[in-house]
Order: sequence, then structure tokens, then C-alpha cells
Amino acid sequence: MTEVRELRELDELEALHRLIGDIWRPEPGAEPIQVEMLRALAHAGNYVAGAFSGDGRMVGLSVAFLADPPGVALHSHITGAVGGRGVGLALKLHQREWALARGLSRITWTYDPLVRRNAYFNLVKLGARPGEYLPSFYGTIEDSINAGDETDRVLAVWPLPDPRVVAATRGEHVPVPVPDDAVTALGEKDGWPVRGGTDASTLLVAVPEDIEGLRRSAPEAARAWRTAVRDVLGGLLDDGARVTGFHRRTSYVVERAEGTT
Repeated sequence: MTEVRELRELDELEALHRLIGDIWRPEPGAEPIQVEMLRALAHAGNYVAGAFSGDGRMVGLSVAFLADPPGVALHSHITGAVGGRGVGLALKLHQREWALARGLSRITWTYDPLVRRNAYFNLVKLGARPGEYLPSFYGTIEDSINAGDETDRVLAVWPLPDPRVVAATRGEHVPVPVPDDAVTALGEKDGWPVRGGTDASTLLVAVPEDIEGLRRSAPEAARAWRTAVRDVLGGLLDDGARVTGFHRRTSYVVERAEGTT
């Protein structure tokens, strides 16, 4: 059983910071957040939480701060977990309850659109939806996860009272229907991205099976995926299209705005 609770004491925040190092293994000076900032955020009433296993080990963390518009939104800056399954979900559900208890109705966070498991978790298990494509949002980060790749991100928007979100938090995941005339705007062949047409109302945008592995084993293919997803998914979102789901754990389902080509 995973216990999630807020952290305020310095020794707890130092333990959280060590766990960040264990998960991301950043280069010296490239840590996503420092103990001093954790202390300040917690003291100012923001969200700093840890997840603990049955034996008391910290196995997950989440840090979020109040965002614009005031009294409405919380932005989740960093969430990570190690060990058993379900830790990430426990953290997000705790974060949701924390926000609702303070009268907030929306949580946002960024994630790498190329990471399949994150897209599935965010869009299917939580019911969030991409709101914006952010090219190279954090610049270049040297750690074991990003490996020097450009940090394109999608801004996930989680409207907490939305019926879709409420159902997802109960474990009720309703598949997004994909019509027979849907067109593959971005597919995959032999590990490389293959661009298709965009002449349909519903489009599928694939992402690679393991982008983190590609960064190590086939960096040119990884870069090709980054560029292709930026152009196709980012371009569609910029044109007013909306992502409605994640199909078969492989592809974004995109509904194109009327009147666009």
C-alpha cells in the first residue's frame, strides 16, 4: 500500500532531492530543483509530496506550485517514481485531492510527447488532454532520461471536475472511437517515422515504442522522431486541432479543426 503525504521538514526534503537524483541522474548543476527551493515552496504553501512504500521507503515524489489564474490552477513541475506500479497514479490522485480541497479546478504539467507510457498515463489513465505544444521548452538537459535531446513538451491540462477526469480517476477508462476513415498523419516503419496525409477529420500521430532506448542506440532515428512529431503533432495543435485520446498505446488521436487542411 502506497502512502502519499506532504513534506515540510528539511530532512524529508533532502530525501526527496536524493530520490530526484536516483531517478533522473542529472549532471552536476543540472538538477531540476534544489533543496532550498523545495523548502521555500513547501513553506509558502505549495505542493511538495512524497510517496512511501509499506516499509517506509520514499518511492515517489511530486512538486507543484500555484499558477495563473490565481485560485484556479496548480502547475505540477516534477513527478517521479521508482519501484512498484501504481505509485505515479497514487501521487496524481493525492495531488488532485489536495488541489480540490483548496478550491482549485485545474492542474497542468509538461511531458515529453515521444514517451508512449507517459502519453498513455496522462491521456487515458488520468483523462488529461494536451493543450499546447512547446518546442525545446527547457533547452538541452543532460541527464539519463533526456540524454541531450531537445526538450519538446506537451502541456497537459487536467480539468479536475470534468466527468471524463472523474471517471478516469475511478478506473473507468472509456476508449476513444477511431472512425474507419481516420488517416495516419505520422506512422512508423523499421523504427523510423513515416509521414502521411492530413486530409481527414480524424488523424493518428504515432510515437516510437522506446524513444529513450533510441536516443542511446540510434540517435539519428531519435532526432528524426523529434522533428516529425514537432512538425505533425505540433503543427496540428498550432492550427487548432485537439487531441482526444491515445489509441492502442501507440498513437495520438487528433480531431482536426473544421476548415483546416
